[in-house]
Amino acid sequence: MIQKSKKIILAGALSAFASAVLMGTFADAKETRSKSSDAKEKLEAYIKFTQILNVIESQYVDDVNTSTLVDKALKGLMANLDAHSTFMDTKAYKDLTVQTKGEFGGLGISIGMKDGALTVIAPLDGTPAYKAGVKAGDIILKINDKATIGMNIDESVKLMRGKPGTPLTLTIIRKNELKPLKIKIIRDIIKIKSVHAKKIDDNVLYLHISSFDQKVVDEVKKAIKAHPKAKGIVLDLRNNPGGLLDQAVGLVDMFVDNGVIVSQKGKVQGENVEYKAHTEDTDKHTPIVTLVNGGSASASEIVSGSLQDFNRSVVIGEKTFGKGSVQVVMPVGKTEALKLTVARYYLPSGRTIQNVGVTPDIAVHTGKIDFIEDPILLKERDLKKHLQSELKKIDGTKTEKEKDNITQDKDNNATDSNSTKVDNTVITEEQLYKDAQLKSAVDILKALIITNKGKQ
Repeated sequence: MIQKSKKIILAGALSAFASAVLMGTFADAKETRSKSSDAKEKLEAYIKFTQILNVIESQYVDDVNTSTLVDKALKGLMANLDAHSTFMDTKAYKDLTVQTKGEFGGLGISIGMKDGALTVIAPLDGTPAYKAGVKAGDIILKINDKATIGMNIDESVKLMRGKPGTPLTLTIIRKNELKPLKIKIIRDIIKIKSVHAKKIDDNVLYLHISSFDQKVVDEVKKAIKAHPKAKGIVLDLRNNPGGLLDQAVGLVDMFVDNGVIVSQKGKVQGENVEYKAHTEDTDKHTPIVTLVNGGSASASEIVSGSLQDFNRSVVIGEKTFGKGSVQVVMPVGKTEALKLTVARYYLPSGRTIQNVGVTPDIAVHTGKIDFIEDPILLKERDLKKHLQSELKKIDGTKTEKEKDNITQDKDNNATDSNSTKVDNTVITEEQLYKDAQLKSAVDILKALIITNKGKQ
């Protein structure tokens, strides 16, 4: 990658020199004149840049360093390409190396640029940001006392990372809040369990994937194997900011046996890659419903969009974030680098997700569903209590046996209540009604299970 990067970076300087030669040598040929005009424009642009640098050096009120000026110009240039491309000077490149090799404290949020604002894609489950109340869609106005206006993603990430145990305050703007909120967070080492498997009734397997780390495919396979009675799968990718591409591709490959899962296309031929499905160990029949929202980005958009294009899953929820580009770090010499967007991802149908996102098949917004129990239909335990209460109204006293029964019922209730609290492998009916999107997903999945059963 280093050799390749040097060739790319040198190409600009060489083209300027070559253009001057071409202009003097092949001026008579019509076709060459057409090419020379492009080369001439390039040369004029390079000359203009040099002239402006010379003017600043000679006439600006303060003394300036040429290298510093060029670095600032490069940072401005990269920032105007897109939100993810940037020029990393010696310090920034060194920080990147430390962050990728060492251990550091963080908040546990994924961020991106949306409409020019630094936006939370999603907080990761169980992380400091999640526990502090940061939500997907929050706009970060300040990091401690530094305003984020004009700040790129890399600069903001550097400010948010730090020594574990140290505090940080985010000032955020949240929809429907009258004024900015200040959220204090204590940095910590980010450790994430990416796959959470739970059971809904006896025939629905709920898989919540919080991010795509290197164990996602293996963990999903283990969860499916551990629930052999499951006749349908709810795949929850809400607030999943992405992760490793090979894990996203591998997950889709489990349920699709043929075709291109995702492709990436760029200007350089070497960046054009297709990731295809395989027929081995493919489950083509189990119904799937996928949940997404505005916090679903990158790899989770590839999974949901690809399953949607293959008609392998119904996608439910809200429109996803829209992050579908590929970045490569290209060293410039030994101490500096460019992080450059070199390609975009495309789904099986040929559509891009960059700045577009994935639109769900069925839009369901967040919220809860009011559940009112039928007052006439009493459960066995409730009926027993009701009869005892009515008996008390008549007798006015309780026999010892009745007292024992009531005490026993209380004990049973306590046991049942406690067992519900500690059983994290099951999603209860009460929990379903608190999550309108999940409730809709389960209802639709059950309909698909019935339909699928009818086909067999």
